[in-house]
Amino acid sequence: MKILICPDTQVKPGVATEHLTWLGKYICDIRPDIVVHLGDHFDFPSLSTYDRGTATIEGRRVQSDLNAGLRAIDQLVEPINKLNQAQVRYRKKVYRPRMVFLKGNHEDRLDRYLNHHPEIIGMLPAIENCLPGWEVYNYLEVVNINGILFSHYFANPMSGKPYTGKAASLLQRIGKSFVMGHRQELDFTCRELVDGTKQIGIIAGAFYQHDEGYKGYQGNKHWRGVVVLHESQDGWGDPMFVSMNYLERKYGV
Repeated sequence: MKILICPDTQVKPGVATEHLTWLGKYICDIRPDIVVHLGDHFDFPSLSTYDRGTATIEGRRVQSDLNAGLRAIDQLVEPINKLNQAQVRYRKKVYRPRMVFLKGNHEDRLDRYLNHHPEIIGMLPAIENCLPGWEVYNYLEVVNINGILFSHYFANPMSGKPYTGKAASLLQRIGKSFVMGHRQELDFTCRELVDGTKQIGIIAGAFYQHDEGYKGYQGNKHWRGVVVLHESQDGWGDPMFVSMNYLERKYGV
């Protein structure tokens, strides 16, 4: 079983999204059995509580934020759709990977807004109604795939706050193999238990081209890319880290 993991894409109006096309082409080339998006695809800056009351919020619109994210999803799946059109034309097997989308805290901005403004429900669609062909899971819902736990991030069950620390310490706290996004870094750990069980922990939280103003010059130097788990079974997968730079060199022509 091969799993491709796409970290946070944080799409909003005005940012570059060609890398989603590169990723779609890469998916067609390697044909993973499962594609997992770790969430925070839709950035929704118009719903940011951090910017509320400041000049930066001027001109932002929820519908524009939603449309930008949907166009980027279309860029991701378009190469797969073209591949399948060719497969049908030549009477070959159609490629249908399992597509999993985990809502992040940025998608939760829309859910919370709709919950606080029920009078507009129906005017703005929920995320799960915008992603046909994807299994959409709620914010912080944990999905077990081949013995590996996937979530946008993992939280302390007593406080509800995100676990902090490196991947190694999170693996000890969670107790099972895990993959999460949310944090704009790449951190990987593995361990073998006395019974031969192998566990992995991966934090990978960035797959976007633009820089985030709040992170400053140094903060935007973090790794960006996707992760592929080969031979995934029983809580393990051989990890391969695929950088944004590699995808651009191979498909950005």
